[in-house]
Amino acid sequence: MRVAVAGAGAFGKNHLRVYRELETAGLGVALVAALEPNPARAAETAAKYSIPVFSTTDALLAADLHLDAATVAVPTVHHHAVASVLLDGGLDLLVEKPLAASLAEADDLIDRADRGKRILQPGHLERFNPAILTAQPRLRRPMFFESHRLSIFTPRALDVDVVLDLMIHDLDIVLTFANSPVSEVRAVGLPILSPKVDIANVRVEFESGCVANFTASRVSTERVRKLRYFEPRQYVSIDYARQDLLVIRLDGAGAINLPPEIAALIASGKADPGLLAKLASAGAGGPAPGLSFVKPEVTPGEPLRLEIQSFLDAVRTRREPRVTARQGRNALALALEIQATMAAHAHRAGLDDFFLPGA
Repeated sequence: MRVAVAGAGAFGKNHLRVYRELETAGLGVALVAALEPNPARAAETAAKYSIPVFSTTDALLAADLHLDAATVAVPTVHHHAVASVLLDGGLDLLVEKPLAASLAEADDLIDRADRGKRILQPGHLERFNPAILTAQPRLRRPMFFESHRLSIFTPRALDVDVVLDLMIHDLDIVLTFANSPVSEVRAVGLPILSPKVDIANVRVEFESGCVANFTASRVSTERVRKLRYFEPRQYVSIDYARQDLLVIRLDGAGAINLPPEIAALIASGKADPGLLAKLASAGAGGPAPGLSFVKPEVTPGEPLRLEIQSFLDAVRTRREPRVTARQGRNALALALEIQATMAAHAHRAGLDDFFLPGA
């Protein structure tokens, strides 16, 4: 399968690396070209991977490289312009999140993919996090989510706000896990170090009665990637970065009798879940009736590699991808609704002066 990568910037570099790793491993894929308008990055990419690098989509397609598929990892504002041409050129696409900059653009890409019978997979990377892959089959009936995604400030991805940059990962996961239409959104966000919203807090209620709280920041002093959700008689804590999963149940099976202060820290998500295993191996006590701490086995792996392998499998088999274009569109729709809600809140609170023109 012959593939290209459009965009050799911060994240496009990772796609280039993984495709070449898969090629070197003999897994039926060949990285044959890239698209990058920046002359310096284009030259660097051509030298590193020994492939032609084109400055436009038309030039890439005109080269007649017999391409089968491509990754689109250009800035979000250019997703539609690049992906639409490549779809019409007969390529299956993995498009980095968010799928597009607007719902109209997302709908147009979906229509083009449907008409051309092309695979169109949005790059919602966290769906392939091994902790999420382990947790999803165990879902019962999640009724409350608490999501925290915090990053240290970097100048990358400033063409979008923190909702489309970071929070959209968790919006997609919660929409998938909750599996219910959204009924209400409340949100507040502020620009701190860029012209766009850098920190946001959101509360979403679903028609099922499920509620989700999201916090996303790209101006934090630490890096946090955590999701906790509560189900009847069960609480699950996921650490994306550690690829770690902790299940706390009210059934007493295989329970560990922890000191109350340690149990409280673990339940709050403030304690390292790895502490539990250490306490268990040290014999931290006998059975605790009615409460158990379980750490399901998680098979580690690089989410991007798993995502790309899943995409290539969909291309080969022509089966619907694990993350569908319509799911990407749903996550984008919720993100845009959150943006509108934040803007309305800022106006009501008299915070308009905090936002620069065009932000």
